[in-house]
Amino acid sequence: MSSSTYLPLYLGVGAAAIALHLLMRRRRERGNAEARAEADQAGLNEPPSLHPVVNPVRCIGSGGCVSACPEGALGIVDGRATLINASACIGHGACAEACPVEAITLVFGTEKRGVDIPKVSPQFESNVPGIFIAGELGGMGLIRKAASQGVQAVDAIRRRKAGPDELDLLIVGAGPAGLGAALAAQEKGLRYSVIEQEDSLGGAIYHYPRAKIAMTAPVRLPLVGSVRMSEVSKEKLLDFWHGIVGKTGLVLRFNERMDRIEPQGESFVIHTSQGQHRARSVLLAIGRRGSPRKLGVPGEELQKVVYRLIDAEQYRGQQVMVVGGGDSALEAALQLAEQPGTTVQLSYRSQAFSRVKPKNRSALEAAAAAGRLELLLQTEIERITPDAVSLRGSGGLLSRPNDALIVCAGGVLPTALLQQMGIAFETKHGEA
Repeated sequence: MSSSTYLPLYLGVGAAAIALHLLMRRRRERGNAEARAEADQAGLNEPPSLHPVVNPVRCIGSGGCVSACPEGALGIVDGRATLINASACIGHGACAEACPVEAITLVFGTEKRGVDIPKVSPQFESNVPGIFIAGELGGMGLIRKAASQGVQAVDAIRRRKAGPDELDLLIVGAGPAGLGAALAAQEKGLRYSVIEQEDSLGGAIYHYPRAKIAMTAPVRLPLVGSVRMSEVSKEKLLDFWHGIVGKTGLVLRFNERMDRIEPQGESFVIHTSQGQHRARSVLLAIGRRGSPRKLGVPGEELQKVVYRLIDAEQYRGQQVMVVGGGDSALEAALQLAEQPGTTVQLSYRSQAFSRVKPKNRSALEAAAAAGRLELLLQTEIERITPDAVSLRGSGGLLSRPNDALIVCAGGVLPTALLQQMGIAFETKHGEA
């Protein structure tokens, strides 16, 4: 039997496969359009930081950017990539690198909502001579480029000669930009130190969800060489940074928050939560999350009070309270409620969760109805003790036994602090 006999069969199978593919694609696109509409209605489609803008003329709808986005911020609608949940975007730029036709540009701000970015020179020096800015705060969220900016800034910093009683460089922040600068400073023999307000290195990477892809292209680091970690997870990248610190002996000071920078001649006195430092130059690599917003109540200094949930499993079998009304608070409470033997309360000062993802609100309501967590709406923390938390609600004071308190109340952005130092900003409305 000749091959022409089977031709109609082959054509029929091919046509059926194409029809099935088109049907599934249309369903996905309808789902993406519905997700975008829900995000718009909930006020969740305004990006918080660096985010992609898709050129609809260049976009071919390949879906490469969608596959590269682990947060689900992008989807295909009407044959083109679009932001369907901008609030989920964390600005690592994997989508732009995955686009085969370079249809994606990473920008700050939108027409409706501007974002303030400090003005810096090509050498990453601010308008205040001697204060340099690199990484996310200066407009670069990509990990490899942030690290490269830190390295490049040190090339200019090393030309500023320090006196015998001061550091050549104080680096504020132990994220990719700060660590890159520290490696460059150590390689060039500069006297430097790194201060970090938290108890961990990694900067914004440390706050990514578990197993999130954090770096998608190689980076060259002083004392280390070229690092190729395509599609590396958050955990592996943090392990890598810890390994570098161990091998090179980088000078890091954790749990030390910068409070202000005071010019003194051609140098600076940097006042911190642990004292002060004198340095010829300062590199700000502090990101855009700012400092955690505090509750300002007695007992908040207790070690059991933290401002992020890293691993819910560590609270197994404990009595835990989460404070906050955003998605991060709801997601933390839901993760904790899944742990065996963990008692969970969620305290929020308002009577409803107005600006959260619908799926988080539904999951929270289901968990509360099933008795897996307790909702304490219209309550505010009054006092924290080693074994309890006191709250004030509409009906008066109440108390709950407590082993751990997780505050998810957002952060205080560093813009005002830096403006007090004389650093100039420009407002970006959808610009690179």
